[in-house]
This record gives sequence, structure tokens and C-alpha cells, in this order.
Amino acid sequence: MDDRDRKQQIQSQGELPIDGLLPELQQLLTERNAAVLVAAPGAGKTTRVPLALLSAPWLAGQRILMLEPRRLAARAAARFMAASLGEQVGGTVGYRVRMDTKVGPSTVIEVITEGVLTRMLQADPALEGVGIVIFDEFHERHLHGDLGLALCLQTQAVLRDDLRLLVMSATLEAEPVAELLGGAPLLVSEGRAYPVETHYAAKPVNGRVEDAITRTVLEAVQRDEGDALVFLPGAGEIHRVAGLLRASAALPAGTQVVPLYGALSPEEQDRAVAPSAEGERKIVLATTIAESSVTVRGVRIVVDSGLSRVPRFSPRTGMARLETVPVSVASADQRRGRAGREAPGVCYRLWTEQEHRQLQPQSEPELLGADLAPLALELAIWGIADPFEELAWLTKPPAAAYSQAQELLRELGALDAGGKPTAHGKAMAELGMHPRLAHMVLEAKPLGQGEAACELAALLGERDLLRQTRSIDMRLRVDALRGRGAGGGEQPDAAVLARLAAEAREWMRAAGIAPQQRQARAAADADATGLLLALAYPDRIAQRRGDGRFLLRSGRGAAVQELQPLSSAPYLATAELEDSGSDSRILLGAPITLAELERHFADQLAEEADVRWDRQAGAVRARRRIRLGSLILKDTQLDRADPELVMNALFSGIAEYGLDMLPWTKQARQLQARIALMHTHNASWPDVSEEALLASLPEWLGPYVGGMRSRSDLSRLNMAQIMESLLSWQERSLLDNEVPTHIKVPSGSRIPVDYSDPAAPVLAVRLQELFGLAQTPRIAGGKLPITIHLLSPAQRPVQVTQDLASFWQNTYFEVKKDLKGRYPKHYWPDNPLEAEPTSRAKPRPQA
Repeated sequence: MDDRDRKQQIQSQGELPIDGLLPELQQLLTERNAAVLVAAPGAGKTTRVPLALLSAPWLAGQRILMLEPRRLAARAAARFMAASLGEQVGGTVGYRVRMDTKVGPSTVIEVITEGVLTRMLQADPALEGVGIVIFDEFHERHLHGDLGLALCLQTQAVLRDDLRLLVMSATLEAEPVAELLGGAPLLVSEGRAYPVETHYAAKPVNGRVEDAITRTVLEAVQRDEGDALVFLPGAGEIHRVAGLLRASAALPAGTQVVPLYGALSPEEQDRAVAPSAEGERKIVLATTIAESSVTVRGVRIVVDSGLSRVPRFSPRTGMARLETVPVSVASADQRRGRAGREAPGVCYRLWTEQEHRQLQPQSEPELLGADLAPLALELAIWGIADPFEELAWLTKPPAAAYSQAQELLRELGALDAGGKPTAHGKAMAELGMHPRLAHMVLEAKPLGQGEAACELAALLGERDLLRQTRSIDMRLRVDALRGRGAGGGEQPDAAVLARLAAEAREWMRAAGIAPQQRQARAAADADATGLLLALAYPDRIAQRRGDGRFLLRSGRGAAVQELQPLSSAPYLATAELEDSGSDSRILLGAPITLAELERHFADQLAEEADVRWDRQAGAVRARRRIRLGSLILKDTQLDRADPELVMNALFSGIAEYGLDMLPWTKQARQLQARIALMHTHNASWPDVSEEALLASLPEWLGPYVGGMRSRSDLSRLNMAQIMESLLSWQERSLLDNEVPTHIKVPSGSRIPVDYSDPAAPVLAVRLQELFGLAQTPRIAGGKLPITIHLLSPAQRPVQVTQDLASFWQNTYFEVKKDLKGRYPKHYWPDNPLEAEPTSRAKPRPQA
């Protein structure tokens, strides 16, 4: 078909608002390598723009790649464009989506999903043979769309300045995108939309949204004409509303209720968007999949719950969860516009006008709340060391989530310590699965569990197959997929089972896994589910700690909410967790044995000696522990512990109790005090204060505690000897001279000095033994006077002084009167400085 015939064929389909803008767009892309096109819903951008570029001179036999965020939209757009040319899909127009490709040797326009573009870029960074990449519905801000644009911009800047980039959107703040594209020109098409009458709720929804939606839908189909498109947050709500509608007597005769969400088969999705049969009506219950790109034919009524379900990744827990959030104003307008695509329509919003004014203007980019492990792996393979500086982003990925994603990839063996991709990581990326699932499949293959891993990958990519079953046991889902029956009597939908089985076979083909004979397979995967889950989620291996509570390898807590057989499993491999509170709720898992953990995670096990002070036993206890992250797999007594670890544990016990735990004698304490006194006058002397000794236990006590493990062992220490060892020979001699243990008084007695308070040493001596001593004795080289406690004959203090001369002159005579009255037989001279000192009642008579 030549260009003239092609144009005539397209024009025969009718005029669309975008048509008037196409010549200008063609001219701009001839002159520039980038442009931004904003076109309202119904303008025809998705199906007319690629066809209009087929004859562009710069295309010169190259292909056009157009990205659609969803498989349904990609297939629908390709079919519509092919039909516009009077061809079948796979001719001039084809598509590539995950597990479904229809292209041929003559294909020029390839409609692809965003993940497919990433794979194409990794295989050929220059995109040889591609003339333009069109990013359709970019306002949805899917992670792979942002990634694809960032990579294409680098390709354009480094390898292909002739590669054209066109960003198209229905509702987008276009200026930042145009700036990101180097100041690209911006075109705007108003589109063609019929008026839509909008009704808000009189008051906020109270109770289940499913009940409110059902009431509104039934009222709408009785009041208004045409088919209805109902927006709900997820598949669960869709199935519940479908059940309520079908059971209602108010549902008009000849009205079909059909679901529309991403996990349905292509045939089921196509049936939902096809026009109703003559004389029939339909109610399409859809997720955000129907917001843009796809036109559900015949729709005149939109009922909007105002909710959507988006992924939210928590760097705190390392887990992603789906969160139900209010839609943005832009999304709500997109949904409302679905009712006015073909004729005037009506939109019922289940929120009030006041609530509408509180909605966010735009939806948050998926990049900000998603699990970034796939992104981090793709960038590592692309060769990006610093994604924040090396790539041009419309929105940069969150640093914390990106760092956590890299850590997971290292744990899976996809990245080395330096962040470079390993051969295993490259093989993971080539499979096109989430890195967790890709790792599981590749690791399972040599174990003979490849087929079982692919089945499990298909199941994990689907919302829970047994939504009504209380059991968290993933093995029940595997049995259901294999036709062995399901738990609790629940029977999964046969079409869903067939689709999952087909997906598993496709994964097997991608991974090069041949189907096994039934007998061989039964023997190989009798109970491999737990091991396979552990390979995919190594950070979520859990160990039981009682009452349905578990400890995850990552250190987080988790719990099985309802009592069931797996509540008491020693170990679980958990596949799905709900991040809530201190303990996450385990939603899906399977048991795994200790032997499997030891065998298959041997390279990740850490052996450690846990040597610590046991307060209750008053001794060091040594244990040998085998750890997998935070999990202690084995804990046995360690007979030959590292002496240094034992010593450190002993010191921690001493530090906990204080130095009183050591066997101090009076002599040892006195020596400590004497050394402390010297330190106060000369900082070069050892600091033997309690604080200093506790802080330096290994240095001064270490040489004496070899082989000791308990408090009783410590009782053998000679603390006086240890204190003395802190001094040099010269210091010991100086200590005896300057800070003596005893002082010889005039009576001839050697009186011990009390150094309990190094700042004020005490000499307690009977007053009569000091007769004739005029001045107070001084120590520490004469720097410190002794504090003298003058005692009565009965050894009771009668006076305390540091100035003996003043005492003799001013106080002695008063003290003498008192003592002479109480001790009349003792010697109390009038002149103490000339009297003879005595340790007796009276001096010995002179011979």
C-alpha cells in the first residue's frame, strides 16, 4: 500500500481532532529530534500519530516503537491501526508485550509495553533500525516509562542524535517534560469530547465501598442509557461488586457484568472492551486499566469509586505493599471522560464536592513508591554507577529505596560488592521477571526444580489464587494450579488456572527448562515450595519464636494472625507480608527445613562465638552460634573459646559490677590511695581512680586474668601486687619516701596513715605520743600536711588539726583539763613541747 492509498484508507475511518495537528507534528519531527504532544482523550493521538509518521522522510525504512503502559492498550492500539490500513496485526503494524508477540518481516510500527523497551535497549543501546520512540500515555508515570525515557535520552545524547523521541499524554504538566527533552516544542490538541453530566455524592461514603458502588450502579442503569464503566481499586472489589450485581433483582434483564483488570487473559480483556451485542447492555467493572488508551465501546455511564491501588515500597521494612489511595483530579477527569467518548454521558462520583477540592492535582509517579530492585538491576547492566547524576530524570528515584534495592540484588547475587552486574544478574535480567523470581528460577533449574519454580513465579505474579482460603500455605495454591484440589473447598476459576499454566510454560521456555515426566517431577518437587520461596525471598526467611510469631532474617517481626498448622512451623519462607505495626502480617508462605537452609544457604551462614558475661551465673558463658542474618539456626556450648573474647567478657562483667567485684584488701586499697595522691600532685604518675581503672582494664588487669572465667576465679588475684606493678622501681622507692605507709611519732611508735581520702591523709594517734612534736608532719615532698586525729587514751578523737603548732599553743590547755578529769592517772604536762612523749599512761622512770 503506497502513501496515498494509506491516507485514503485512514481517512475513511472518519476525521479525528488530532488530524489537523499532524502536518505540524510531521514538520517539527523533520526539524527536531524531540517533541511533546498533549491531546485530550478522544483526540486520536494513539492510533493516528504512528500512522502519520510512516511516510516521514527521516524514517527511511526504520521502525516506529510506540510504548503503551498496559498490554491491553498495546494490543488494542495495534489492532485498530492494522484495521485502519485494512491489514491484520503482524503486517505493517504489530505488537510486543510480555509473552505475546505479533510482528512480521514487514512490520514498521511496533506497539510495545514499557518493559519490552527496556529489554530492547539492553540488547542494543543504539536502537539500530529504530527511527522514533513514542511514549504514549506518559502522564501515568509508570516506572518503566520513566526508565525508558531516561535511557533513550542517554542513547540520543551519546549514540544516536538522529533518534526521535515523542512524548504523548492526555493530562500532563508538559513544560517539565519539554525542558527534559532539551526544550522540545510542545503541541496541544483539545480533542473531541461530548458533554458529561457529573454527579457528586451528597455525603462521604459510610461503610463498604462495594455496597455504595452497587447501589449507585443499579440506580444509574435504570435511569440512564448505554453501557456502564465502573472504576474500582482492585480485583477483589471487582469480584465482590460483580457478585452483588448479579444477585440483585434490580439488575435490568439482558445486562452482562464483566470484569476488566490486568491479570485477566487477553481474551477476557478483549471481551470487556468489545461493543455489546444488539439489544444487550453491559456493566464493565474495571481498575485504572480503563482510564486511558483503551476505549470501552458503548459506554455512556461512568461510576467512579474515587480509589486506586498503588504500590508503596517501605525502605524501613524492605517490603512493598499495595495501598488504596484517593485518585488525583487528573485521573478523575480521565475516568469521567470515558462517558463522553462517543456521545453525551453521565458520571457518578462517590465523593463529595468538598472532598474533590482536597484531591491531589496529579498522581504520584510510580517511581516514588515502587520496589526499585528491577530498576536498579537494569541500570547496573546499562553501566550506570550513579543514577542520580548520570541520567536525566523527570523524577529522580528515592535514594533510600534505591540503596535498599541494590542491597537486595547483592543478596541475590545479581550485583558484586562494587555494584557491578554479575553473570547471574545479567541472566536474571534477560528473563524479564522481577529479580526475586528470576533468581528463584535460575537457582531452581540445576536442582531439578525449574518447572516448579516457573509455576510458582506465575502464581506469585497473580493476586492470591485462593482469596477465600484462610490458610497462608502456598502449597495449597501450587496444588490447585496442578489440579490436585484446593484447600477449604474453594475452586479457582478454570480460565485463571489455564492462563497461569500457560504463563508458567512461557517462563519455562524463556529459561530453557524442559517439562519433566510426571513421575520424575513428582519425585523432584514433592515439597519444594518452601525452598523455592526462600530462594526468591531470602530476606523473608522466618524462624518461629512462639504463639504464631516469627523473626524474619532481616530482623523484623512477623506473625500468622490466625491459628493454623503453619503457625507452629519451626521455619517459614514467606512470600507476601503486610507491613503493619511492629510485626508484619504473614499472608503467604511455606515451611522450609533447617537442613534445606544449611545446604542451600551455606555461603550465607555466619559462624560466631557468642562469649558474654552471665550475670546470674557470675561467670563467662561461651556459645557457638550459626546465624542466617538475624536468625540463630544453631546454638551450642563452645568449649574452646578465643581467650581474648573470654577476657573481654570477663571485663564487661567487672565493668558492670564495678571494681568492688575484685578481691581488694586493706593493704591494696591503701596502695591505690597512695598512688592516687601522687597522681594529684604529678600527672605523670598512673591514674588509679575507679573511672580510669575501669576504662583501662585490659592494660593493667589483662596480664593477670589469663584462663579466668568467673567471679570465684577472680578471688585469687593479689590486688596489692597488681597495684604495685603499675609503678617503676624508682616510683616505688619515691612512693615509700614521699607517701609512707607509716609515720614514726615522738613516742617511737609507727602509726599507719589512712589514705582513704588522698586529698587529706589521716594520722590517728594518741595525743600523748606527740609530746615534743612542734610541727605537723608533711608528705608528698612537703606539699601536703597530714590531718591529725588526736586521740584520748581510750582511742577516741578529741581534736582534728592540720596545724599542730597552733593546737599546742591555743587548744591543748582546754583539752588537757577535760582529759585530766577523765584520765587522772595519765600524764598531762603543762608544757607539751618539752614533755616526754609516751605510749603508756606515764613515761617510764629514768634509770
